[in-house]
This record gives sequence, C-alpha cells and structure tokens, in this order.
Amino acid sequence: MSKKRPSPVPPQPLPELFDAHTHLASCGAVTAAQVREFMDRASAVGVGQVCTVGDDLAESVLALEAAHSDDRVFAACAIHPTRARELFTDGVQEKLRELVSDPRCVAVGETGLDTYWIRHEPERTAPLDVQVEALRWHMDLAVQSGRPLMVHNREADRELMDVLSDAPEGLKVMLHCFSSPLDMARRALDRGCWLSFSGNVTFRRNSELREVAAYCPDDRLLVETDAPFMTPEPFRGARNEPAYVGYTARCVAEVRNVTPEALGAQVTSNARELYDLV
Repeated sequence: MSKKRPSPVPPQPLPELFDAHTHLASCGAVTAAQVREFMDRASAVGVGQVCTVGDDLAESVLALEAAHSDDRVFAACAIHPTRARELFTDGVQEKLRELVSDPRCVAVGETGLDTYWIRHEPERTAPLDVQVEALRWHMDLAVQSGRPLMVHNREADRELMDVLSDAPEGLKVMLHCFSSPLDMARRALDRGCWLSFSGNVTFRRNSELREVAAYCPDDRLLVETDAPFMTPEPFRGARNEPAYVGYTARCVAEVRNVTPEALGAQVTSNARELYDLV
C-alpha cells in the first residue's frame, strides 16, 4: 500500500515573494472571483505578485483576463512547444500578437523545445522541426514587442542553445522550471539567461539541481510554482498553487546559505526587472 501524502498547507509567510511562472487557469482559477481567491491565499504568505502563463491560445486569453481582473497578476502568452502546430493554424499568430501587445502581458511564453514527449507520445506532440520553427517565431515576437522570452526546455539542451545563439544580445530569456545539468546552466548564464527554479529543486534525489540553484548568480535567480504541477516537498504529487512557492524559496535559500527573507527579496526584485515592472 502506498503511503498517503499529507494535504498541502501554505508555508510560513515571508515578507515578499514573486511566483515567476504559474498557470492559474489550470489550477482552476478561471473567473475573476476564483483568481482573487487564489491570490488572497498567496498574498497571505507573502506572494504579492505572480505571472500566469498560457500554453495554448485559450489559456493565453485566460491568462490575460486574469491579469486584468487582479492587479497582483501579470500574464505571459504563447503556444507550448508540444502544441506548436496550433501556432500555424488560421488566425493564431495574429491573435497572439494582439495579446502580447497588451500592457498586462509581460512575457512571450511559454514557448521552447521538448523532446521528452516526442519520444513518449509522438502522435500527440509536435515534431522537433515544428517546435523549432515555433520557437523562432516566438523569439521574433519577443524582440518586436520588447518582451522577455519565457522558455520551456525538456531534454533539449543542445537544440535550445542552437536556437538561442541566433537571438539578439538584448533579448531577455527566462528558462522556466530549470532542470538541466550544471554545464547547461553555465552556458545559459553565459548567454545572460535567468534561471527559474520550481518545486523539483526540493525533490530528495535532485541534489544536482540544488547545486545549480546554489551556483546561479544573485541577479539571474527566480522561483516559481509551475502550478498546478511541480508541488514542492513535503507535498510532492498534490495539486500546486502560488501560495506554496515559499517552500521552494526556502529550499533555494538554504543551499545558497542566505535567509529566506533575503532570498524572497532577491527573487522579487529579479522578477520585476525581468518583466520590466520597475
């Protein structure tokens, strides 16, 4: 019989935190009232702002609606790499340009590359060449709009860096839910990327990822929930939400030998710089 995990409870409050990547709509927050409920729980433990993310056109629309319904919420809009075919259907590119031009949209994301699902569910996943074409389209949109690029990368380190090598130097790039080895982190940081750490940095077997979190420079460090996924320990496997990002922040603070309060202030400042909210 499997051991039953405890139901998640919010962590001890911190003075300030920014959840740099979440999916409020996928958490169940679709209406303005539901967004407010999630954000009230987050605010109660110091999570004052979040960026809620679209991974297809429908969720991108909902992300922007959430950002307009609550001042604590900002949006990122794009098509996820596994759904990259959607980008090349009628009207989607024009609609995304419209969404990204809205002042409440602070990033183009999440786009990126994912070879994991190509291997495991190829019939349901865009092939790599389509993903690369979509990533390049989103990268151009980020350049044209002056927004940072929010990147999903799952087991595609080499291919991703090949594409990013063609990006203009001034483009801000955030690698969300960073889960690659230290050598990839070094390459990404050399390019100027921000690294965002999710609940997987707390998982017991992910000591190498905690080494990356310790290595990352202060001004390139972010934390996120990627809710409703990646719930941190000790609640791994349960449904995630922005209120729980403090567990990740405390883990990262511990490996960096700083106080959770200092870590919270740093990642909040970094997110606001990345999203041009300063």
